[in-house]
Amino acid sequence: MTIELTQELGKVLITNDVVANLAGSAALECYGLVGMASRKQLKDGIAELLGRDNLSRGVEVRREQDKVEIDLYIIVSYGTKISEVAHQVQNRVKYVLNDVIGLQVDGVNIFVQGVRVAR
Repeated sequence: MTIELTQELGKVLITNDVVANLAGSAALECYGLVGMASRKQLKDGIAELLGRDNLSRGVEVRREQDKVEIDLYIIVSYGTKISEVAHQVQNRVKYVLNDVIGLQVDGVNIFVQGVRVAR
């Protein structure tokens, strides 16, 4: 599924993978975030920490009619306030997607998959 943006010079088609990579990169810039977690895999109750090369596995982009929602699966740093980290990630992702793509995001849902000591 692609997102179509109409500009004055024509149309721009953006795939969900591009949106997911931008959202994941924006989230990683936030303080208190250790990394992204896989949205499908839990091994022995422990979330797998994803590297920078496959950030889109920790992000799900959903489009229903004219609404775009993003689900982020994250791992936060031990000792940080989880609600503050989640709020900061939500604001950053919405800002970056609006600034870079011009995409109005209706919701950014955060799923905390684990807490780890940052290294």
